[in-house]
Amino acid sequence: MPMRTFTQNDPLTDAELDRLGDFLRSCKGGREMNVEQLDGFFAALIAGPEIVMPSEYYPEVFGGEMSDTCEFASLDEANEILGLMMRHWDTIAGTLNKDEVYGPILLQDENSVAHGNDWARGFMRGTLMRHDGWLELVNDEEQGGCMVPIFMLHYEHDTDPKMRPKPISPEQREDVTVHMAAGPLAAYWYFRKHRQVSPNAHRSEPRRNAPKIGRNDPCPRGSGKKYKKCCGGATVN
Repeated sequence: MPMRTFTQNDPLTDAELDRLGDFLRSCKGGREMNVEQLDGFFAALIAGPEIVMPSEYYPEVFGGEMSDTCEFASLDEANEILGLMMRHWDTIAGTLNKDEVYGPILLQDENSVAHGNDWARGFMRGTLMRHDGWLELVNDEEQGGCMVPIFMLHYEHDTDPKMRPKPISPEQREDVTVHMAAGPLAAYWYFRKHRQVSPNAHRSEPRRNAPKIGRNDPCPRGSGKKYKKCCGGATVN
């Protein structure tokens, strides 16, 4: 069977998204993101004011340090999962850089309703990684409104009644999610303009190739040993 090759911004297929989602669900600790949360999280990191490196955001995605939460069956699986994540990152970055609205991944419930709450929660977790920079946008009277739909879905079921918006009807939800999707693009260009950062030099640049783990690289489980000395391509338990 011929091997399929991927370009930088080749979106993940439904099967690949399912594969990534299945792996995330297998992480230990119960604090990992689902695919919808990951999508919103990446959108915030890419649109945001500063570069956030994988070493900083991986624990947020996996619900803890990889050495504690992830079980890679082999070196190939580790490279597969990290490669899927980087391709998805590049898809979002490439879309925003082309001045196009990125269509978020919204999971549907048993009634085929996409609520969007997890996406908004993931996005907000991304903003917290560079809180001060995002606060500038939120407080900007002209541009800060792009965050309102995200806030609405993030706080819709908040434990504090004062934080919740008014009940959202099905028709309103569709409108809110459409406007929510426009938020990352508005934020992306706001920060490019105010930070005088070239879009082409933004964080998609160092991500042109998915990271690969070699046999002489540190083991992703965090043992401190080289991969060949720790897991060596055998089953990781």
